[in-house]
Amino acid sequence: MNNNRRSMMTVFSDPACPFSHQTRIVMQEKAIDANLETLNGEWPEEVAAANPYGTGPTLFERDLVLFDSRVIIDYFDERFPHPPLMPVDPAARAKSRLMLHRIDRDWYSLWNALSGKERGKASKARRVIQEDLTVLAPLFESTPYFMSEEFSLLDCSLAPLLWRLPSLNIKLPESARAVERYAERIFARDSFQASLSDTEKTMR
Repeated sequence: MNNNRRSMMTVFSDPACPFSHQTRIVMQEKAIDANLETLNGEWPEEVAAANPYGTGPTLFERDLVLFDSRVIIDYFDERFPHPPLMPVDPAARAKSRLMLHRIDRDWYSLWNALSGKERGKASKARRVIQEDLTVLAPLFESTPYFMSEEFSLLDCSLAPLLWRLPSLNIKLPESARAVERYAERIFARDSFQASLSDTEKTMR
């Protein structure tokens, strides 16, 4: 990476990766002025060396290097406080963090199976997502955004998964219609539309 590019914030993002997509949504919501580099195929040597897991986004900013979308998103929300994407109240913030943990543990942990990287597990993973979203459907209609009156990191985390449901062959039943209505509201946001890569635009 040359010195000029290293001097400003640079985010390396996979155009098909839901974790990179989460990061791009936050960048758009907060209008973060950063250099967005698309990762296609083989990663640049410096990025591969900085991110030992070889997945998701990687952020470079002077001497700071971050990987893992959750870490990067939290950094963005603290570094660029407006608009805030987490509740101010400590109890509400803790509840949001707990749900973010559940989203990662219960759903995004299945990503390798859903994407076919773990062979023979896709069908079960799709069923888990479908059943969980159906059970939680009432939560998607109790407030304008997921568990909140305001757009938050919960929405930034959920939106990439919901956007990919058709391409993952996951069809929600009519009893989960509240999830579809919620998703349509999120997808209509200018920030979400601006966050989409060309690859992601073909997923629906």
